[in-house]
Amino acid sequence: MPVSAGSKIPDIQIHVLGDDGMPKPVSSAEVLGKGKVVLFAVPGAFTPGCSKVHLPGFVQRFNELKSKGVTSVACISVNDPWVMDAWKQAQGASEIVMLADGAGAFTKAMGLELDGSGFGLGARSQRYAAIINNGVIERLDVEEGAGISVSSCDAIISHL
Repeated sequence: MPVSAGSKIPDIQIHVLGDDGMPKPVSSAEVLGKGKVVLFAVPGAFTPGCSKVHLPGFVQRFNELKSKGVTSVACISVNDPWVMDAWKQAQGASEIVMLADGAGAFTKAMGLELDGSGFGLGARSQRYAAIINNGVIERLDVEEGAGISVSSCDAIISHL
């Protein structure tokens, strides 16, 4: 069952790419648990909807999010840290914290797995966005289908 508004963010080890180019383990509760954080999840880095619409919206409107009191914007995907960093570089997303959930443990703890076998993949994350305040999920919007509407940056800004 998925987490919901009022739930604490799961405390799971995920990864970022360290300054030395190696994966660095981080606690999701530490990365996402301080201040007002916008977290959005994508099924996969470099996929069309994620690269053409979802991530670019957060990159383009980052300063507007900050002006509304958001302290951090993070993107998570069931990918490795090298892929997440390459995607960050390709998208000019230097302000976005890119989180790698390589084994899908965070996604599973959120209850938001997606069966990617139809695309020749394993378990992936559903597309969603959350507003997290000091480690507690205030709002969680999960996309029902393949589109990007309730989890878009525009939608998140309307809720801040």
